[in-house]
Amino acid sequence: MSKYWMITNRNRSGDGLGRDRAKLSYWLSDAGPLDRLNRWQPVDAAGFKKEVIAAASRFPAITDPADHEKQKHVTIFIHGYNNDWTFAAQRYQAIAEKLYGGKDGLGVCILFTWPADGSPLHYLPDRADARESALDLADVLCEFYDWMLGKQTAAIKDPANGCRAKTSIIAHSMGNYLLQKTMQLVWTRKNQPLLVSLINQMILVAADVDNDLFKAGETSDKADGDAIANLTYRITALYTGRDPVLGMSAGLKHFGKRRLGRSGLDRSVARPDNVWDLDCSALMPKGQPNIHGAYFDVPRTLNLMRQILVGVDRDVIKA
Repeated sequence: MSKYWMITNRNRSGDGLGRDRAKLSYWLSDAGPLDRLNRWQPVDAAGFKKEVIAAASRFPAITDPADHEKQKHVTIFIHGYNNDWTFAAQRYQAIAEKLYGGKDGLGVCILFTWPADGSPLHYLPDRADARESALDLADVLCEFYDWMLGKQTAAIKDPANGCRAKTSIIAHSMGNYLLQKTMQLVWTRKNQPLLVSLINQMILVAADVDNDLFKAGETSDKADGDAIANLTYRITALYTGRDPVLGMSAGLKHFGKRRLGRSGLDRSVARPDNVWDLDCSALMPKGQPNIHGAYFDVPRTLNLMRQILVGVDRDVIKA
């Protein structure tokens, strides 16, 4: 079974992946360093899907609901802006090894890398790239959706044929904007189903999106937040006011909304019951460099992500 997994809409550029949008391509690897493309083996979409299904079929079957926290995951990690392919691959490898590797690993983690320009000066071009990349990630998640519905039907006939994996997403920074637009596309393409859990756990890390994204609350307004809430079992936003990158992001906008990853959810509007947030400021050491990306470096925030992914109750996590 492959150890590392990558889906990308980046173009090939020399001995790596570039900054331009291209057709989706699929890659597998057994060993790092993952920032060297010769460590990756290209496969077609059908081959990649077959490998993921085969990996998930090896997960232990969880039959007792009391043991649901032991269920393995198939997780998609979406990086943020200002991440060239080299940096994205390095961050992905660290996450895969810390959370998904070893005997206590959470399962399979797949990198979705999109053509961010890899420059702090290219914020607005990256935002446009993220919006366009939503079309490509939507194709991937629609495949997930169809496969999961098929597994649910099979499980009704025979529980032994049910899915052995939870699906989850970790999105960072502007990757959350890409995810926001993706989920709307998936929801629309699938005729806007209500309360169909395509994703079990979704973690929005330092999210560069409006903090009133989920303002529809328990009603349906068919907006982006409505799509995310209806396709996901639980959504957790991790934020800190100590994030200077999102301070800059807010300054580049002119319509007045705070960033979810810097201020948390807007308390002046309603939100769905399956959406919550957690201030991570106290989990970051004093003087911690690069707060915006430190969630993936600090042991306490990594442990927090693990608890969220396995499904620990939010009140237990807060305590």
